[in-house]
Amino acid sequence: MQKLLFAGVVWLLSFGGLLAQSTVTRLSGTVRTDNGEPLPGANVVLKNQTKGATTDANGLFSLEARSGDELVISAIGYQTTQVKVGLKTTLDVSLRESASQLNEVVVVGYGTQDRKNLVGSVSQVNADEIKNRPVASFDQQLQGRAAGVQVAANTGVPGDGIFFRIRGTTSINASNDPLYVVDGVFVNNQSLQKITTQGQSNNPLADINPADIESISILKDAEATAIYGARAANGVVLITTKRGAYNSKTKVSLNASVGQAWAPKLWDLATGPEHATIINEAWINDGKPAATRPFRPVSEGGRGLPEEQPTYDRLRDIFRTGALQNYDLAVSGGTKQTRFYLGGGYTSQQATLRTNDFSRASFKLNLDQDITDKIRIGTSNIFSQSNRTNARVGDGPQGGILQAALHTPTYLPKFNTDGTYAKWAGFDNLDVLINNTDMHSTSTRYIGNIYGEFDISRGLKLRSSWSLDYNNYDEYEYWNTLTNRGSASKGLATSSVSKNTIWINEQTLSYRKSVGNQHNVGILVGNTLQGNVATQTLAQGTNFPSDAFKQIASASVTTASSTRNQYNLVSFFGRADYNFAKTYFFEASLRADASSKFAQGHQWGYFPSAGVAWQLKQENFLRDVSLVNDLKVRASVGWTGNQNGIGNYASRGLWGGGNNYLDNPGTTPVQLANPDLKWETTRQTNIGLNIGLWNNRIGVEVNAYSKYTYDLLLQVPLAQSSGFASIYRNDGEISNRGLEFAVNSQNINKADFQWNTSFNIAGNVNRIEKLSIPVDASYAAERMAQGQSFHSFYVYKQLYVDPKTGDAVYDDVNKDGKITVADKQFYGSALPKFFGGLNNTVAYKGFDLSVFFNFSYGSKVLNNNRFFLESGGTRDDRRAINKNQLNRWQKEGDITDVPRVTTIGNNYNLSPISRFVEDGSFLRLNSLVLGYTIPKSVLRRLGVASARVYYSGSNLWLVSKYQGPDPEVNVTADPTTQGYDLGTPPQPRTAQFGLNLTF
Repeated sequence: MQKLLFAGVVWLLSFGGLLAQSTVTRLSGTVRTDNGEPLPGANVVLKNQTKGATTDANGLFSLEARSGDELVISAIGYQTTQVKVGLKTTLDVSLRESASQLNEVVVVGYGTQDRKNLVGSVSQVNADEIKNRPVASFDQQLQGRAAGVQVAANTGVPGDGIFFRIRGTTSINASNDPLYVVDGVFVNNQSLQKITTQGQSNNPLADINPADIESISILKDAEATAIYGARAANGVVLITTKRGAYNSKTKVSLNASVGQAWAPKLWDLATGPEHATIINEAWINDGKPAATRPFRPVSEGGRGLPEEQPTYDRLRDIFRTGALQNYDLAVSGGTKQTRFYLGGGYTSQQATLRTNDFSRASFKLNLDQDITDKIRIGTSNIFSQSNRTNARVGDGPQGGILQAALHTPTYLPKFNTDGTYAKWAGFDNLDVLINNTDMHSTSTRYIGNIYGEFDISRGLKLRSSWSLDYNNYDEYEYWNTLTNRGSASKGLATSSVSKNTIWINEQTLSYRKSVGNQHNVGILVGNTLQGNVATQTLAQGTNFPSDAFKQIASASVTTASSTRNQYNLVSFFGRADYNFAKTYFFEASLRADASSKFAQGHQWGYFPSAGVAWQLKQENFLRDVSLVNDLKVRASVGWTGNQNGIGNYASRGLWGGGNNYLDNPGTTPVQLANPDLKWETTRQTNIGLNIGLWNNRIGVEVNAYSKYTYDLLLQVPLAQSSGFASIYRNDGEISNRGLEFAVNSQNINKADFQWNTSFNIAGNVNRIEKLSIPVDASYAAERMAQGQSFHSFYVYKQLYVDPKTGDAVYDDVNKDGKITVADKQFYGSALPKFFGGLNNTVAYKGFDLSVFFNFSYGSKVLNNNRFFLESGGTRDDRRAINKNQLNRWQKEGDITDVPRVTTIGNNYNLSPISRFVEDGSFLRLNSLVLGYTIPKSVLRRLGVASARVYYSGSNLWLVSKYQGPDPEVNVTADPTTQGYDLGTPPQPRTAQFGLNLTF
């Protein structure tokens, strides 16, 4: 009887439990930090289900659940917590901060993953950590923030091009830039600029307001990138923009800042008397009569004695203190079914180099709507307009505004005796350029998508989206008759309008299933259709009635041209992942891409990847070791492709019109066909290790990788007898091998005092493994050849200066007793041996301080300014002379590397030479931010939720042996050239004061 009674009680309890689990209740609660503060934006999700909620501004959430369900509660920067639902209908949950962020959700290709479950190599950067650096584009803000990601600005002009490499350089003629994806939209990062600014180009990514970005994921190894196949050989940068939160009050955020930018260091030029002395000395050393030296008394027919020469500081005329302004306003919030984010921003940045200004106005709209509990739609939109006033910087004397200031001899006057502008040999008068440069451009950009999602069943989801990246780039220049370019043609005007449109349609079907606590499976399949259309219309006019008429319609001679080209891409892809007990992980993907750039038979490329990981922390021998919270080893291999950067019709034979025969129109062949042209392919292997210690207060990540690129898409020169200059073919192989190390530590975590540190360092060894013929870069100082590193300098090596004669002695490589082209040799590379960053963040009560350094070691820079400025008297009144020329050899026994000044022989007539290849290593105080958050007790009376005032400084300190103002420069945006300094404005130093308000 007792046994029957006991069985009945058990049955009743079990039945009651089943009834309780089947009853749906409304559960509400609060999510807080471990300091008791409400935590907005935290995700509260039912485990193994898609249903969930997001906490509002007060940390509150509400959702329907059953007793026995488990809630997974997570937030970026905090440890994920699981809570089992019982009989209570209210919960109060605290999340502990995670310095290493091992538990955060990371954005990956076509989805998200918990960091602990990652198999691939992914670096995620929180936009809040980089937002206060006053640069025009988010890609420059990433400098030094992620291991293995090399970022360098070509110039100090805001909005100019950026050198961005993930794990090295993989191609010669095809693109080396990563794929950029903004909220699922593949965006163009290739400049549409057609009017030259002496080799520089504008950065299209500056059209995107960094203030709208929530986080940035950088996919580095093949396992992480191969899902993007043909676009992913150089890595992938995923940008997630800000969105509202469901069930949250409307929040208004305002950020405003003003500041200044200035050049901390400029070139040190010889004075007028010093310049004249060197010219006279070269005259004498050339064996010319002293009585006819250029700088002698005017009464003797000379220009006056050296000590009588004036000194004009043109660098101070051209460089200024630039004004910085930035204003961002955002409104976000949501209801149970809707969430929204509206953002508007305006930024204005004056370059330290005059006539270069950048401004951007932007508008952001993100909207998500739940139609039912299974169907949702949404849209992401960026509207922006970027305006630039440009100037010619870099190589070339024609209109080069920095060249005119830097390279014009300091003794030459600005004005003639009659008050007219003085004419200089080779350069425009600087005052003419400052007052009459008229170059400007406007970029109008839309980046957006619309999507729909349907939860077919638990874990099975269908998503479809349409995306568009449209860019209209309108640029114009006018050279009036006071300038050299304009005077030669009685006024010269050029107008160019370029349009680029990328549309994409994607469908994905994803399924995720967990069986007990042991088996977790995910499957993703999808397809992509992409089209790209680019058009350009260019018009030019000369011979204007006067400088008052600047529009091309007023010119008596006009010419015009237009182009249109397009390509299409179709893709199918899939990915499967599986883990057993969150201990053993496997992931594989395959993407097939077909490009219209290749001929039939070679259009399809297939790019697979596979990766495995082992979470040792889950094993019995580590499960109870409290010191270790995470210990995971990873390995992956995969293939990715490249077809970017080559012409849309690279494989085809092309004919061009406009070749008229007498009065009859005609055509002529312009490109030789190569029907065998195929995909450039990169194979990458990666081995990684993740470690979390002391409750994740220390997180370490180490990656070792090997990338091998073959079938390079190379533009190979042809013999003139062929009738064609070159042809695209698959020729060459490049390898990159590297090691990355990153550590995040929470040094102190107390109620009133926190101190966090992050550090990363990476090294990469680049080598051209196979190349049938050497390829010279756009500037011949660099040569690509088999067995050498990319961006290797190819120069005459100066061994020493002979103390007896003062002549430079060069390495006679072939020992023929002469210095000829055959004696040029490789001498270092512009690629660094290692680079990285160090950030320390300290918070004490309401104060916060962030100090970030970035560094680079082992790179070389060709200082070609020195080649022209240490001219040894060979250029007289055509080039200035720098102070380093004062260290020249003057008498027997002098020990120096600056040879005797003369216009004869090889002392100053060889180029390029190793003397001007300098160490480009540096350590930079990249940014310093000091802020104070006003206490809530004060703000509550004002109706303000939060308020913070801050100071932000960038580039405040630089350590470098480089003899120019800044080693981080490049004369051109051409990807084949790097580390070549000529007429390039240095990186500015900035200081800003700002205010953050939330209502």
